[in-house]
Amino acid sequence: MLRFARLLDRLLYAPQRNSKLKLMADYFRTAPDPDRGIALAALAGALDVKSAKPSTIRALVTERVDPELFGWSYDFVGDLAETVALIWPEKPANRAAPSLGEIPSELAGLSAAAASEVIESWLDTLDPTGRWAMLKLVTGGMRVGVSARLAKTALAEAFGREVDEIEEIWHGLAPPYGELFDWLEGRTDRPDMSARAVFRPLMLANPLEKEDLARLDLSAYAAEWKWDGIRVQIAARCNEVRLYSRTGDDISAAFPDIVDFVSFEGVLDGELLVLREGEVAPFNDLQQRLNRKRVTAKMLREHPAHIRLYDILFERDEDLRGLSFTERRTRLETFWEREKPVRTDLSEIVPFEDIAALEALREACREAQLEGLMLKRRDSVYQPGRPKGPWFKWKRDALTLDTVVMYAQRGHGKRSSFYSDFTFGAWRDGEEGPELVPVGKAYSGFTDEELKRLDKWVRDNTIQRYGPVREVTPGLVVEVAFDSVHRSSRHKSGVAMRFPRFHRIRWDKPAEEADRLESLEQLIH
Repeated sequence: MLRFARLLDRLLYAPQRNSKLKLMADYFRTAPDPDRGIALAALAGALDVKSAKPSTIRALVTERVDPELFGWSYDFVGDLAETVALIWPEKPANRAAPSLGEIPSELAGLSAAAASEVIESWLDTLDPTGRWAMLKLVTGGMRVGVSARLAKTALAEAFGREVDEIEEIWHGLAPPYGELFDWLEGRTDRPDMSARAVFRPLMLANPLEKEDLARLDLSAYAAEWKWDGIRVQIAARCNEVRLYSRTGDDISAAFPDIVDFVSFEGVLDGELLVLREGEVAPFNDLQQRLNRKRVTAKMLREHPAHIRLYDILFERDEDLRGLSFTERRTRLETFWEREKPVRTDLSEIVPFEDIAALEALREACREAQLEGLMLKRRDSVYQPGRPKGPWFKWKRDALTLDTVVMYAQRGHGKRSSFYSDFTFGAWRDGEEGPELVPVGKAYSGFTDEELKRLDKWVRDNTIQRYGPVREVTPGLVVEVAFDSVHRSSRHKSGVAMRFPRFHRIRWDKPAEEADRLESLEQLIH
């Protein structure tokens, strides 16, 4: 456990991507099983320790530490695991410090009360860094600047493999990944996933800047609409059907109206939408279906799921990814005509003659509630990752609005000491005059220097505290960029922005000159 703790600590402060890769690769090569498999799962976000929740940790620490002292300490530190690790008063323990590999297995199946006792005993056996790492592990909040892809890349570099080879089998394996390490170290062949409905790494597009458009030979590209849904993959093999998100998360349980009616074998690529009477519903409607373990009959009826298909990766057990886009499109059309998969249709190929015609199509996207255009080379094979050149996405221009910062909260990881998550609002007429109502939340779009200045401004202008949240004087205007806005019953303002981010901090603009809620409502289609 202490070795894993040192790894996490060094990853947190390693500034360069290559430094993080080397640290993880060294660990994966030399750590014993099953510790390295559990570490890999934790870093890749694939470890789920169900019996350990943040509320359990808070209850444990407030039994040993004055709750007021803990509250103030947590407020200052901004991170639960770090606060508990530093403030925990040790008691003599009758057990040894846990190994990394035994932590998930020992907690598996325990009740909340039993898990609490075990975690308490572990906290007494570890030093502050070990306590911090253990708490990060059991609560699932790594946040050390490592993505799932980066962890897999480090694993590939550690054993001289290609990361795409690992991606191909990743979703058919489970922690602590004994089969995976046996293959990587040459003891067995690569695990066979041919009879499994596993996720296949997606091919992604690069953003297209307008000035780059003139450099392309447009005759070599086909155009499609960029739909306002989420990218998904349907995998069906040997009576097993799975629906995956773009990151490989299995979302099948939330969409039985898709997976329960699949009768083909293959792997299809497409966009998940809510479709009513042939019309694509706003993205907010689709959000009602996402991240749910169970869906009601009413939800299925009122938010019917649909997949707009635009590629085929496998037909039965035939791998089509080596074919050109044109050939795959022909195969997809033939496949769809033969199989007629329910709740699906084909994304259309959009004809255009020249740059002017393409620009006109893009300009019309907002009115049609489309995200933009996709350009795909007709001769492009299906390559995992984001190769430069074959596919481009040309999104419509972002919308912007001047808003007023209302609340702030500390971030995580390197940002745990800074107020970096901001809720902002727009003006409307209230019973006692103009009032601000929240319209969105953002934590990106500013530089490190701007973050320092924002943090100081929050500290200097706090007027009320609500746990880790600070209410601030309504005096800072932020121009927020966002992709679209929808009606939302979950927000006091009645609206919700999609993908809000800081565009510009208006230090010079008076708060009373920020935009009104009516301006945002006029952007709803």
